[in-house]
Amino acid sequence: MTGRFSGKRMVVTGGAGFIGSHLVDALLAEGAAHVAVVDTFFLGKEENLDDARSLYGDRLSVLREDAGELTAMAAVMDKVKPDLVFNLATKALLYSFFNPAGACRVNLDIAISLAELQRQGAYGRLVHFSSSEVYGSAQSVPMDENHPLLAETSYAAGKAAGDLLLVSYVNMFGADISLIRPFNNYGPRQNDGQLAAIIPLTLRKIREGGQPMIQGDGLQTRDFIYVGDTVESTLKLALRDDIKGQVLNLGSGRETSIKAIIDGISAEIGYDGGIDWQPPRAADVRRHCAGVAAATALIGPVAPTGLEDGLKQTIAWYRGQQS
Repeated sequence: MTGRFSGKRMVVTGGAGFIGSHLVDALLAEGAAHVAVVDTFFLGKEENLDDARSLYGDRLSVLREDAGELTAMAAVMDKVKPDLVFNLATKALLYSFFNPAGACRVNLDIAISLAELQRQGAYGRLVHFSSSEVYGSAQSVPMDENHPLLAETSYAAGKAAGDLLLVSYVNMFGADISLIRPFNNYGPRQNDGQLAAIIPLTLRKIREGGQPMIQGDGLQTRDFIYVGDTVESTLKLALRDDIKGQVLNLGSGRETSIKAIIDGISAEIGYDGGIDWQPPRAADVRRHCAGVAAATALIGPVAPTGLEDGLKQTIAWYRGQQS
């Protein structure tokens, strides 16, 4: 099979999750010889990999391991011998409020594990997924990669620590590592259960006869990017040999308020009920808007899917899950 990743062997940590499973689908569709998913299934789901299993059979393997355990990951690398590793393993931001130390530590432990194995030559290139949460609330807009790291949750602090650790391995050892900072992804397969983000949470609440919830005044903004755009941009960046040590934002470059998102969802599905207004969430980011000039200069438009179209596709998928 031909494709941009024809014959390549991959490991995708967090590959049973929301973004990770879409990335797995894309890598296999682009000719990857083998993709090994490493996932603890904290939020990942077996059914997220159903399409890949049915289409690609034994070109996909699934290993229920913790990417933060060095010995386990050493065994994975020895078995798979990957050309590329994509690190999407983490625990959700809202987990910070349940287990703040664990939410921080998991991100740094995974970064240390993968950095050490990269230093030892256990695999080829690492493409690491950071998070826009490392920036905290916008000090200036748009937020480019030089925006200060002002993490407001322990999850974000762990992400920021992991980023700094990985860049240090590039500086000290010439490790082949690049970092992607996605802003707020949405789309099919996003978790709508425990620790859910705003779009799937809103859809579920309305589906179950409840009201969409807004914490605070609803004027806090996010930069929403459709998951398919994030995956395609990631593929393009992973093929480049000139971004070692770089951090690159992936977002739409547009900010949308939480209230506007809920209004858009309500209009699309015909909901005309009320809103469950709640007190502001502690450590909530007030404003986010990605600066994507650096990534755009390398690969062209980062987020071609407009928010209205992306929401239509997302809502259609969740409706399909109910039938």
